[in-house]
Amino acid sequence: MKLKIILSFLLIGLMLNSCNKNDDNNQNNNPNIPNAVFDTGNLINTSLPQFNQMQFPGNHITLNNNYGVNGVVVYFSGAAYTAFELSDPNHALASCSSLTISAPIATCSCDDGNSYEILSGQREEGTTGQFSLIPYRVEVSGSIIRVFNN
Repeated sequence: MKLKIILSFLLIGLMLNSCNKNDDNNQNNNPNIPNAVFDTGNLINTSLPQFNQMQFPGNHITLNNNYGVNGVVVYFSGAAYTAFELSDPNHALASCSSLTISAPIATCSCDDGNSYEILSGQREEGTTGQFSLIPYRVEVSGSIIRVFNN
């Protein structure tokens, strides 16, 4: 009986120990881009004129490099908000690896012209490299869109 109790506690302890805070999907495992820790808090308020367009599907905003590494793009599909890093994940950081947006596509200015879809972060056909855009977490509460990576 004591052996069963001890084994039960060991099993529960092992299960609890295996849960790790870093087990989430937003962990940056890309060697080209450092992990950026930030939180927009209540900055993006769709009631404000500068963010009002985020109430309507197909619109996006970009946040400067105070958020992310080279900035962040936030896109509204109508069903959900997505947010991605504005650095080409398939290049080491350089002036040409910063992405520019022509919705719904983000493109680098490097010689290969890599491009990515800003709704899903997936590579467009012809893009070199194995990585998709680095996603950031998005949380919506009323008119506030919070984007973060911490």
